[in-house]
Amino acid sequence: MRVAVYSTKPYDHRSLTVANAEHRHELTFFEARLTQDTAALADGFDAICAFVNDDLSEPVLGRIAEGGTRLIALRSAGFNHVDLPAAEARGLRVVRVPAYSPYAVAEHAVALILTLNRKVHRAYARVREGNFALNGLLGFDVHERTVGVVGTGAIGTVFVRIMRGFGCRVIAFDPAPSTAAEEAGAEYVELDRLFAESDIIALHAPLTPQTYHLVNADTLARMKPGAMLVNTSRGALIDTVAVIAALKTGHLGYLGLDVYEEEADLFFEDLSDRVITDDVFSRLLTFPNVVITGHQAFFTAEALAHIAATTLDNLTAAASGADLVNEIHPPRRAAS
Repeated sequence: MRVAVYSTKPYDHRSLTVANAEHRHELTFFEARLTQDTAALADGFDAICAFVNDDLSEPVLGRIAEGGTRLIALRSAGFNHVDLPAAEARGLRVVRVPAYSPYAVAEHAVALILTLNRKVHRAYARVREGNFALNGLLGFDVHERTVGVVGTGAIGTVFVRIMRGFGCRVIAFDPAPSTAAEEAGAEYVELDRLFAESDIIALHAPLTPQTYHLVNADTLARMKPGAMLVNTSRGALIDTVAVIAALKTGHLGYLGLDVYEEEADLFFEDLSDRVITDDVFSRLLTFPNVVITGHQAFFTAEALAHIAATTLDNLTAAASGADLVNEIHPPRRAAS
């Protein structure tokens, strides 16, 4: 199968090439992100392989379908960036990597919590400059704090286990409660109660119409003064403007982000020699109690290997006519 691989970085090239050794697909790597302007690169390819910030909206899907593409292989678990009804209407099948390493993302969320609390980022910079003063670096014991977990899929459940290991009380919200999360020590509560009682809130939910801007001015107002918020799932779970307002008043005490609603033109690129024109993002960078990483929570050797292996398995299944066990479909309306 001829495959156009978009948004390719050196690590993608390496991991996919290694995984492809036993599959022998014809992979062509493009550094460019998939957009309306770059969709023509896929002409003549049986499949495209896309990542989280590629544009898979209706116009782009129409263009790649015209070029002969029939399969979209996502190398991610999330698929909120795909217009699934438009894909189905154009005969495009969509497969994904439903799980790779829940430990990678959960552990990164904990890294953000500890960095924010103990101000590791600020301490590192001070020590590099020969400043060993402790003023302004005071943290708190995570032990016995209440941690709220929104979303208890595989990642959220691993996160529950880790925080229980710290000796935390863990409360959780998910429309579909998980027995595994309960066995790990989570207590399910209503969302309003989670916001009101948590010292630390971690978002591990997918982006859906129901979770869009889940954290907004109203929900922020319900949080404890000085609470910590960490998001390693999808940027649009948070209304960033509302979060900035809460940071300015001091009501939100700490913010850790690995994702950002408008990250597509920022993350995964070296922009160190340019002016960042996103004023909202630039404002976030001015707060000393905000730590942002560039969508790297997934980025471990184990996760990359699993993503590549599952992606190639998906391509081979499609090429051979086997069942696509990782295929995703648009939601169906209930019959009236």
